[in-house]
Amino acid sequence: MNKYRSHNCNELRTKDVGNKVFLSGWINKKRDHGNLLFIDLRDNYGITQCIINKDNSNFSLLEKTQLETVIKVDGKVINRSKETINKDIDTGEIELVIENFKVLGECNELPMPVFSDQEYAEEIRLKYRFLDLRRKKIHENIILRSKVISFIRNEMFKSGFLEFQTPILTSSSPEGARDFLVPSRLNPGKFYALPQAPQQFKQLIMVSGFDKYFQIAPCFRDEDARADRSPGEFYQLDLEMSFVEQEDVFNVVEKLLVNTFKKFSEKKLMFDKFPRISYGESLLKYGSDKPDLRNPLIINDITEIFLREDVSFEIFKKLVKAGSKVRCIVTKNTKDKPRSFFDKIDKWAKDQGASGLAYFTIEKDKKISANGPVGKFFTNEALEEIMKKTQAKVGDSIFLACAKVKELEKITSLARDKIAKELDLIDENIFAFCWVIDYPMFERDEQTSKIKFSHNPFSMPQGEADKINFEKPLDILAYQYDIVCNGIELSSGAIRNHVPALMYKLFSIAGYDKQQVDKKFSGMINALSYGAPPHGGIAPGIDRIVMLLANEKNIREVTMFPMNQNAQDLMMSAPSEIDENQLKELSLSLKLKK
Repeated sequence: MNKYRSHNCNELRTKDVGNKVFLSGWINKKRDHGNLLFIDLRDNYGITQCIINKDNSNFSLLEKTQLETVIKVDGKVINRSKETINKDIDTGEIELVIENFKVLGECNELPMPVFSDQEYAEEIRLKYRFLDLRRKKIHENIILRSKVISFIRNEMFKSGFLEFQTPILTSSSPEGARDFLVPSRLNPGKFYALPQAPQQFKQLIMVSGFDKYFQIAPCFRDEDARADRSPGEFYQLDLEMSFVEQEDVFNVVEKLLVNTFKKFSEKKLMFDKFPRISYGESLLKYGSDKPDLRNPLIINDITEIFLREDVSFEIFKKLVKAGSKVRCIVTKNTKDKPRSFFDKIDKWAKDQGASGLAYFTIEKDKKISANGPVGKFFTNEALEEIMKKTQAKVGDSIFLACAKVKELEKITSLARDKIAKELDLIDENIFAFCWVIDYPMFERDEQTSKIKFSHNPFSMPQGEADKINFEKPLDILAYQYDIVCNGIELSSGAIRNHVPALMYKLFSIAGYDKQQVDKKFSGMINALSYGAPPHGGIAPGIDRIVMLLANEKNIREVTMFPMNQNAQDLMMSAPSEIDENQLKELSLSLKLKK
């Protein structure tokens, strides 16, 4: 108890009836019944209904008081009549008869109502984020975020991890996204970089002899915004372990995620033991390395069918001979869907930039036949081969796409999601986790045709070092893995390359000579030369975890002070210009492009 409140606004119950109390909070709503004024008083914990009679000398003043004004009230707790009990709030059986009130914080005219569920433009919401955060839904999201982080931290301690903090001012990295750079006043012409992740530092912690590390780490990347990614700053559960293999990391993370999602959501988990799906299998079956396993639709490759002489679909046959592939999606028991359903999917595909999706339905009278625009191009034998390869049955429909592999993966992945939504196949009350494993170590740059790292350059390649065929770098797989939930990547991780000679070799394939590696990764490469243990880790995104638990589609709904799409903080007017004196101190001058 202090001078502002004897109770919070979610605390009073029928046991308090007859007591004199005082509360403080924001005026959430007012209802004026002429002789009686009802006020919903809100604080962080909940709402208490307060009433004041017209006979009270404070009535007219309180009647004129702006919503969201902070006030203190005192009075007596009484029972509500049975017909006025509000079961939607914890204090719904009582109300407070106001005797006195005092304004603690005046409120100007609101640019957006706090009590409304109406959606407002992002610009308004972010400029007045302190008001937006008062709104019930987002307020609860931020509280959830705090509870989730606290729970995760405790779970990590239980699993024997120690929490350490790594530097915020560090060196720029040549890999990954763009760095945020910070000029050094004491070292003119040189710059710090804000860490994209504590990658090198957490590996150095393992080299230092610590066995299990974690932190709730801020990360900074100068990249474009997406629904599941904030520009600028985000947080991740960064963890690393020594003397581990891939499965050891999986076991720790699976236990943590299962416990967290069971604790904070009523949705079911599709798997307590997460499936392992190879990168190649994921691209083939789902068209993506971020598969949504709630979706039962599977993509099948049927390219070889179009090499048959009894298939006369010449458009696809010519494309296949030129190097394209054909993949299809089977939809169960859909032959009786109206023509408009199939045409809608075909038109949608064209709107995505594809040539469309061919389709037919499988039917049987005396023999198997195909009905639809392209059904006539397949013989009975060819159809039976397709059915055998895809497990399609009579009554099913098949959508077909033909293109080069990259383009084909993109359109079939999108089509898989689109068709599933049209058929209402996705259970929104499920979390479906999986591991995507066996990523290629390298890939070929489409613009330059040069070999580059496909993922984390510090990952350990699979196989014994003396048996790896470095002459075929695109065939080398890494102990690199992603954790995915409902089509959203939560994190990438890897077993790390702790062998300097092997690291030099892999970097040379990607075009880095020894001098470049020594310069860019001097701290890391030097440390690995002084007895480094095998180690590995991962860093699940805190923001994405909370987004899933809160059932939100946009990460900004679970972030306290997010930036807009242009990486601007509208509330604090950042980024901002700095004056000449500051530039001079930093030995900098500006020359902006016109």
